[in-house]
Amino acid sequence: MRVKGIKHGKNIELLEEINIPDGTEIYLEVEIEQPVSEQERLNRLNQIFGAWKNQPDLDTIFAEINTERHAYRGRAIEPFDE
Repeated sequence: MRVKGIKHGKNIELLEEINIPDGTEIYLEVEIEQPVSEQERLNRLNQIFGAWKNQPDLDTIFAEINTERHAYRGRAIEPFDE
């Protein structure tokens, strides 16, 4: 099982739920995630730029999303007379 966490003093806060009862003794293998340099981050971004370039349906999909987001659905008004 591989779970990500953040160290706070002597505690490690898990970033996802695991199904282990409280009080269970466990052994951890700690692997430190090194921060990514600005140049490496830029290299990674450059690899994904234009990933949607050859998607013929993309304009249609975004138009549908926009229509749904801005559709007026009104609101239900409960009558007071009853």
